[in-house]
Amino acid sequence: MLGKHSKYWKFLKKKKIIASLCVFFILFTLFWFSIPSSLFPTSNSYVIEDRDGNLLSAAIAPDGQWRFPYDEVVPYKFIKCITTFEDKRFYHHPGVDILALGRATLKNIKSKGGIQGGSTITMQVMRLSRQGKKRSYLEKIIECIQSVRLECTYSKKEIMALYASHAPFGSNVVGLDAAAWRYYGRSPKKLSWGEMAALAVLPNAPSLVHPGKNSPTLLKKRNYLLDKLLSDKIIDSNTCYLSKLEPLPGKPLPLPQLAPHLLQRFRADVQNKNITADKSVTTIDEDLQQKVTEIINRHHDILKGNAINNACALVLDVKTSKVLAYVGNVYDISNPDLQSDVDVIRAPRSPGSALKPILYASALSEGLILPHSLIPDIPTQVGGYTPENYDRNYDGAVPASLALSRSLNIPAVKILQQYKYARFYDLLKQLGMTTLNKPADNYGLSLILGGGEVTMWDLAGIYAGMARTLINQKNNNYQALKRDFFQPQYLASSTPSHKSNTNEQKINALDPTSIWFTFQAMEEVMRPGEEGLWQQFASSQKIAWKTGTSFGFRDAWAIGITPKYVVAVWTGNTTGEGRPGLVGVQTSAPIMFDIFRALPSSAWFQPPEKNFIYLPICHQSGFRANVDCNVVDTMMLPANAIKSSLCPYHQKIHLDATGTFQVNNSCYDPAKMLHESWFVLPPTMEYYFQQKNHDYKLLPPFLAGCNAETSNSNLSFIYPEPGARIYVPIEIDGHRGKTIFKAASRKENQQLYWHLDNQFVATTTTFHQVALSPSAGTHTITIVNEKGESLSRKFTIIEQKNK
Repeated sequence: MLGKHSKYWKFLKKKKIIASLCVFFILFTLFWFSIPSSLFPTSNSYVIEDRDGNLLSAAIAPDGQWRFPYDEVVPYKFIKCITTFEDKRFYHHPGVDILALGRATLKNIKSKGGIQGGSTITMQVMRLSRQGKKRSYLEKIIECIQSVRLECTYSKKEIMALYASHAPFGSNVVGLDAAAWRYYGRSPKKLSWGEMAALAVLPNAPSLVHPGKNSPTLLKKRNYLLDKLLSDKIIDSNTCYLSKLEPLPGKPLPLPQLAPHLLQRFRADVQNKNITADKSVTTIDEDLQQKVTEIINRHHDILKGNAINNACALVLDVKTSKVLAYVGNVYDISNPDLQSDVDVIRAPRSPGSALKPILYASALSEGLILPHSLIPDIPTQVGGYTPENYDRNYDGAVPASLALSRSLNIPAVKILQQYKYARFYDLLKQLGMTTLNKPADNYGLSLILGGGEVTMWDLAGIYAGMARTLINQKNNNYQALKRDFFQPQYLASSTPSHKSNTNEQKINALDPTSIWFTFQAMEEVMRPGEEGLWQQFASSQKIAWKTGTSFGFRDAWAIGITPKYVVAVWTGNTTGEGRPGLVGVQTSAPIMFDIFRALPSSAWFQPPEKNFIYLPICHQSGFRANVDCNVVDTMMLPANAIKSSLCPYHQKIHLDATGTFQVNNSCYDPAKMLHESWFVLPPTMEYYFQQKNHDYKLLPPFLAGCNAETSNSNLSFIYPEPGARIYVPIEIDGHRGKTIFKAASRKENQQLYWHLDNQFVATTTTFHQVALSPSAGTHTITIVNEKGESLSRKFTIIEQKNK
């Protein structure tokens, strides 16, 4: 019987133990999960800092609060102030201070007041995370339990950081960082003891800070805290005395807006989940950012007189592509007409001529042109596309390097015809251009003159990549590699692209030698205004630079490159409105050079060390010398220059003994002939070339009695192009317009006879052009000279019907 009772009691004891364990497990589970996984799920302000941690710009949180993101580093002064004022045993209790809580409870019972006092900093953190809960003894008990739980997994340092980031500081200011900037205009790390003490007493009664109100109460609390700091020997008497003399905070100050458009970009990246933090340290140099902003604003004061309302600038470090300055637009939110909120650095715009150096470098690298080879600069029509130079003049033929430095449009189109626009389109995308969203055929040859859109971000990144290719030529085995072309970066926390990009893929269309020749040509561009005398000053630096002006004077660009920096500038109107005088060299280049003056000077690029050859080059044509070239220079050239054409313009001619007339063996003794090399351009090129180059020698006439070999090479049509489709509009008076036909003859003052569809229509001398009005349809125009040489060309007239 006793054995049965003993077993029964053992069984009951086990059940009690099991029940106790279950209760303990349930209570422990409730305790452990008494705090949410995210204490403060509310959204924060977007904040960006410069590379040294100084505030650049901030945007108010969606709920209308100035609440900076969590900062794990809390200033020493704040820790001492808040623990002295609020929780002197913070580092010794487990989340609840029994002594302080008991004292506060007795006080509340005696006063029969509300539930207040005795809260530790940990308890205040939990209360802040439970905003909206009604205060009661039950809520106080829950706070105590949660505070102990919080201390189990959070360190004192983390709890202090949570408190500093979420404590209320009056009005709509939450957190120490926001309070320091709103009330004192600087980082909490730079606050004095008096300023920090004034902020430390605010969470206890945040309503104290109101302009012109409650100042005596706030002053009393601050000075009380300073006295306690003195008595605890945290500060000395001099510091205490001087701190009491400091003024109290008043009306909240506006936050810095040094980079509002970069903040806008950062915010978009966060919302697109490209960035996970609401606060980031950027690569911006605050001092340079302010200088560039001042330069933009100073020039804008002048430009707005011509209704040019917007401007932006971007400065990159070449080695890393880090953004040093980012001014996305003129920033004046008080004037809505300026559309200051538009970040033009991110906006696709027509680049005008800003892509020409990329084509020049790639054509050099392929051996299609040489640095100074002559490129035709004559009236040109390709299909329905008729490019024109900015000044609407023609040089006939111009060295490739000069065509680039003068930004001539027709030579650029001629080079792109050779290179093929589809290949250039692919190259631009390979180098990092992200805005070419249509097929290559949609852009055609106009791609080189601004027919496609580009962002300043992409364009500056490409030029920085070209500079890196030249700087890193030895490390890259004297090749252009994909790893040198990457997007600019503005976040200091990002892995540097120049280290993470290990792409060894070769870019066949570029090489360091071609880029060096390109930068040399860009460095020779005539600078505007006083900058034109830059070479006379020893302090001036070499800059490879290029401008661009879009069709209709809507966009004006300037981009400059040195071994250390890339500076890109745009001026115009975000509305797309064109303005007379909105030209890159006049409106954007002066801003660019002012920015370069604010940057440290750097030495020029080192010449290529390998992967080049020396070749004999015709002095006059810039092509590889043929046997008839009489003046030859030996030049260093890209390796593929060996593939380039021989000079097509030097030929051997036969002269009489006086050297005055051309002759041939049908009329002159070969033994008495003089044989000379002569520089001869095709008739159309010659027609314009001799107008700009007065030392150009025309071919001598043939000796009387000598019959020139009949050839239509002495004649050339300037307009129309072969197979041209000519659109003839209806004039204002209702009559059909006329088409101007132009031709060139190698012989000066020669008469040409014009025929339209075998019907004689006109005779011209010296200046060969006629105005005709052919009917709609296909026609043939023919010119005949006095010797019977003729040249014909077919064209089609497209007539507009009068509405």
